[in-house]
Amino acid sequence: MRRYIINRILQSIPILFGVTLIAFFILRLTGDPAQLILGEMAEPEVLEAYREEHGLNDPVLVQYVRFIQNIFRGDFGFSLRYQEPVLPLFVDRIPSTIELALTALSIGIVVGIPIGIFSAVYRNTWWDILTRAIVMLGQAVPGFYLGLLLIIVFSVELRLLPTGGRGGLERLIMPSLALSTYLVTMIVRFTRATVLDVLSQDYVRTARAKGLKEKVVLFRHVLKNALIPLTTIIGLQIAGLFSGSIVTETIFAWPGVGRFTVQAIYSRDFPTVQAIILIMASVIIFINLIVDILYSYLDPRIRFA
Repeated sequence: MRRYIINRILQSIPILFGVTLIAFFILRLTGDPAQLILGEMAEPEVLEAYREEHGLNDPVLVQYVRFIQNIFRGDFGFSLRYQEPVLPLFVDRIPSTIELALTALSIGIVVGIPIGIFSAVYRNTWWDILTRAIVMLGQAVPGFYLGLLLIIVFSVELRLLPTGGRGGLERLIMPSLALSTYLVTMIVRFTRATVLDVLSQDYVRTARAKGLKEKVVLFRHVLKNALIPLTTIIGLQIAGLFSGSIVTETIFAWPGVGRFTVQAIYSRDFPTVQAIILIMASVIIFINLIVDILYSYLDPRIRFA
């Protein structure tokens, strides 16, 4: 296990380098941040001084090497928009994103898994047909459209919930629903498919032939063996929650990492965007590693070489 973890960490190093390389050079194609921040009416001398102060006049390769060197020193850059170090700005917004992501994940697991199991057990009944129809609809509706629809219905028309911002439970309901809808439908679909596959296995028929109660068969034999592919899907969707939160946080003015990223992109705040991409890539790699390690505990037959 230890050798496997070390190998995965070593394999992630070139991936992170590739991520920083792509992000760094693509950002340079978006335009001049000095012109955007100082405005079109800024004098050429002021623009040149700003570029010189922030190292934007240096060759791109020199800027990239300096960026990598600073990363190894724990320096993720200085925000051009906020005129503050990027890392503290990012850390300040992490609790908001984690709160939203964990709420959406909890809704997805608590709602999605039971519905998926129920739909598989009662296959081809009216409940199963209705569930599959709702799942198809939920996966087809874009997150930004659902978010706007929730605001129109519950905030503008019914005046039951605030339109955005972070605060109490009433401000968390709509963003978490908008973010978790696709996750719920995804978990329902994969839970149903996985449980149906396990129900057709010989050991399930043997358990029933022994006279075990259906609840025992379902929870001890079926659900336990269905958890491995479900863990994969849920692990991948956790990473997707952070990318999906960009749209959700922007729509609901949620002060998290997603909205922070959009603001940085609009203002061409290169150091901030580079740092966010690198940190989020590291988080996704770490989540995938945790999911792989969980395999060995969910199924003792799995061993890591």
